[in-house]
Amino acid sequence: MIHVCSKKAPFLGAIFIYLFSQSEHVVYYVSSVDLEWDLGEDLSQLKKMSRPLHRGSSGGGVRILGNSNDFWDDSQMKEKTEKEDVDRSRTNGSHNTYLSIRFPFRFLFLDSLSSKHSLSDNGFVSDPFSPGTLRSRHKLSLALLKFSLIVIVILALTGSFWWTISITSSSRGQIFRGYRRLQEQLVSELYEIGEISQGSSRLRELEYCSQESENYVPCFNVSENLALGFSEGEEYSRHCGHGLNQHCLVLPPMNYKIPLRWPSGRDVIWFANVNITAQEVLSSGSLTKRMMMLDEDQISFRSGYSTFDVEDYTHQIAEMIGLRNESYFIQAGVRTILDIECGYGSFGARLFPNQLLTMCLANYEASGSQVQLTLERGLPAMIGSFTSKQLPYPSLSFDMIHCARCHVEWDKKDGIFLVEVDRLLRPGGYFVWTDPLTNSQRSLRNKENLKKWNTVRGFAENLCWEMLPQQDETVVWRKTSKKNCYSARKPGSGPSLCSKGHDIESPYYRPLEACIAGTQGRRWIPIEDRKKWPSRANLNSTELAMHGLHSEAFAEDTINWKSAVHNYWSLLSPLIFSDHPKRPGDEDPSPPYNMLRNVLDMNAHFGGFNAALLEAGKSVWVMNVVPTRGLNNLPLILDRGFIGVLHDWCEAFPSYPRTYDLVHAEGLLSLEFGEQPRCHMRDLFTEIDRLLRPEGWVILRDSTALIEFARSQTTNLKWDARVVEIEGNSHEKLLICQKPFFKRQAS
Repeated sequence: MIHVCSKKAPFLGAIFIYLFSQSEHVVYYVSSVDLEWDLGEDLSQLKKMSRPLHRGSSGGGVRILGNSNDFWDDSQMKEKTEKEDVDRSRTNGSHNTYLSIRFPFRFLFLDSLSSKHSLSDNGFVSDPFSPGTLRSRHKLSLALLKFSLIVIVILALTGSFWWTISITSSSRGQIFRGYRRLQEQLVSELYEIGEISQGSSRLRELEYCSQESENYVPCFNVSENLALGFSEGEEYSRHCGHGLNQHCLVLPPMNYKIPLRWPSGRDVIWFANVNITAQEVLSSGSLTKRMMMLDEDQISFRSGYSTFDVEDYTHQIAEMIGLRNESYFIQAGVRTILDIECGYGSFGARLFPNQLLTMCLANYEASGSQVQLTLERGLPAMIGSFTSKQLPYPSLSFDMIHCARCHVEWDKKDGIFLVEVDRLLRPGGYFVWTDPLTNSQRSLRNKENLKKWNTVRGFAENLCWEMLPQQDETVVWRKTSKKNCYSARKPGSGPSLCSKGHDIESPYYRPLEACIAGTQGRRWIPIEDRKKWPSRANLNSTELAMHGLHSEAFAEDTINWKSAVHNYWSLLSPLIFSDHPKRPGDEDPSPPYNMLRNVLDMNAHFGGFNAALLEAGKSVWVMNVVPTRGLNNLPLILDRGFIGVLHDWCEAFPSYPRTYDLVHAEGLLSLEFGEQPRCHMRDLFTEIDRLLRPEGWVILRDSTALIEFARSQTTNLKWDARVVEIEGNSHEKLLICQKPFFKRQAS
């Protein structure tokens, strides 16, 4: 039974009756009190109506509560009428259902009905609910009902639309932030559901990797690449389609020790921390490889121990450029240097006190790795190869590129490797090549070497490079600063200029291009015309406009990072963890407990974190990583005099295990996992653990929902972790973690 109250909404009651009218077992109940409140005059007319009208209405199946004497003159007529109604209900059940629907409307239309229908022969009003007129009345009522519903829906939608417009215009920012919070909360919950759906094994702590993984770098498995058919140098290239995710934690070597603090750690490293044999240390190789000395359990890098003096070498290069010594490189516009096959980083170590930042780039090596030893010394380095792919740097990235016996065959493949060097060099930049092949006196005795040397010289000339006066085995070329040099060449004498489609600022391991890049962009500025370091770090409004950035936004970013660095540094102490484990050994050293030198910024934005660290006087260098999924600000970062690289964080970073002291990421979780994540957060955290040194630190800043979910991931990694509130910011939090020092047990 449904009670429809017409006192407040008679039309709504009619709608409910209509909605449930198709059921044969529904009894409709209309309160006579409600009807009298709205339809008093209609009831009075109803009492005067003839009995045929009563018969037509009583067969409808709607019960009306009230005094029956008001409707019937005598009991006999009532019994007769009920009998006729029963017969009619048996023969025309569906017609009775229609009458039950129409009964409320009968009272609503009594006035019109009395005027539209004439008197019958016996003086009574003809029944308007007779079979002939009932169908038309049903259609009319149904049409009115549909029309009313449409009007209500239109009014509701219109009101909702105008309400939305008014709210959006007044508090659009709040709605957007609220939407983002709901979205991030949903992502967090979906991740949690995914973890549970994968089974309890996903929730357990990760196991430790085997000993073979101590120095393993995903994407650079040379033996596996050879098995897959890669050759001619391709086996050393990066191939990330297989063997990417290691769902285990890499333990340090058996006798691993915390590196010495900078700058002592630049010149002395622990022998057990790197994968190198005593024979490799003592054997001679490239220029800088001969500058090591094995002393018990340490490796020393001192120029005095070698017959080759790095100081004399850098002084020689400065003189060839026209400078008094290497300390004048900054005045000549040189700040960032790419060192190809860097040995063990001695060239960059020598230049670092002169505020020159050198990035070591070398092939993957299973043992005796140049990159691993350079990073162990606290110097910038990453795995890379000049084989078939462009390096993940934009055009015009470095002021100088250095190659000392780097074993790159510059004369091969129509000089395409030199074309890649030209792409990376800024206008007016220098390419320094030291090799026995460049010694003309020796080359004259070997026709093959002389042919190679002449080929390289011809390629350099076609690239509009100027060759400076040569000394011994070292030659220096300077890239042209004038674009019209390319048009002045003889037709067909050199590589053509790249089209806009080929000259892009996001060359993430794209195939090498045999065309000259960087000439069509606004960043074509000679190094001598750029601001000198350290003023270069603070770009002016004109320079910022080249990168589509306003000076106000840049200034605000700078202020925010200054404050953030001050707060971060106060948190980097084991005191934040009440359960901080003891370092393996007899006793802990005096504070500070950790050594911070190598810093990895996983989402560098404008390089503000790097700039704030340097301004605070921290003796660190920062690898500024720009995710391929986000906005490419790497050209801006490089123009500020910093170093950085493009990277996809769903892939392994091109570095060895245990190479960074601090890993920082602001907004990376939102970028990678906020919408349509392409990989799992667990894979990202496992990769961070691989890169992080024992007792290294992790600082993550992101939305509250994602930070809370990330906090749950740290349990699987066995990290010490704390969530820290940010003053004045309820939407974001900090996650501060430290990786404990776990040692592999002797078997």
